Amino acid sequence: MIFKRNKLRKSLVMTTVLAAFTLVGCSQESETEANKPSEITIGYLRVPNDEMVALSSGIYEEYFDEKGIETNFIVFDSGVDANKALTSGSIDFASMGNTNGIIALANGIEVELIWLHEILGEIEGLAVRKESGIETVSDLKGKKIATTFASTSHYSLLQALDNAGIAEDVELLDMQTMDIVAAWERGDIDAAYTWQPSLGKLLEDGEMIISSAEVAEMGHKTANVLLARKEFSEFNPEIVADFIEATIVGGDVYRNDAAEAAMTVSKTLEITADEALSQMAGSIWLSPEEEIAKEYLGTSEQSGDFSKVMKETGDFLEDQGSISASPEQAAYDEFINPRYIEMVLER
Repeated sequence: MIFKRNKLRKSLVMTTVLAAFTLVGCSQESETEANKPSEITIGYLRVPNDEMVALSSGIYEEYFDEKGIETNFIVFDSGVDANKALTSGSIDFASMGNTNGIIALANGIEVELIWLHEILGEIEGLAVRKESGIETVSDLKGKKIATTFASTSHYSLLQALDNAGIAEDVELLDMQTMDIVAAWERGDIDAAYTWQPSLGKLLEDGEMIISSAEVAEMGHKTANVLLARKEFSEFNPEIVADFIEATIVGGDVYRNDAAEAAMTVSKTLEITADEALSQMAGSIWLSPEEEIAKEYLGTSEQSGDFSKVMKETGDFLEDQGSISASPEQAAYDEFINPRYIEMVLER
């Protein structure tokens, strides 16, 4: 469903937004009217990250209203449907797990990766019921485990199962997050690997036996990423940079006042502020300077280490049959475009 966010005028948020307006003054003056779109459409995930803070606070709406651009938002439960929307050209930006970004690349969808929303940690994990007797991943042998296929959760789950040596000894069920919660409540599944806020529902009477933070320590890092449709980004580079800058403002709200940011997103996600704060702390939020560091996206001149992470993940997805072939490393390097972040930092 497409909707427009009501403006939430909180002093901290608006102070930050006004500062962002000042930063983009030069780009507003230089942007040609011919290229400026009348509206942009953003596909997003219901997770407590920088984009959710910016969306829930009305930052995007305030930001682009100044430019005469309407902002529309569409929620996706996973990157599978977001990739379909990108293919059809019905959305301009989409947030998804990096595994679905790899699927977009492997399937030739004309998009590019422009931002890392967060590096996933305890915001995703493998939940089992308390008193189930399941204490480690190895104890899941012969059990039914639900996850969303082709997602970061699916990837991390497979890595955890492989590490425990039971990848061939469990029954995996492909479910969307809402269906996972329903199956859990019915008692149809023994465990589930999913992300917040659905993970929080499972943990009300369950416990987490491994998280994506621990899987990352095994050498399998995952992230939620932002993709831009190339047909849009190539004609509107300043607007893409503007969208990233507004997203950075959302991240700054969290960095400046985590409690305020948690209160804001809790209303959108229909969870308590304490739950939102705990979930937000379960991932790593990067500054724009950190985004283009060698450890992550790198620069326009030198690809960063995250491109290698994408390649390794793509090779794994190929082995699992999720994609027919993992592209060459050079394709991943080209897929990641840090230029828009550099444009923001140059302003």
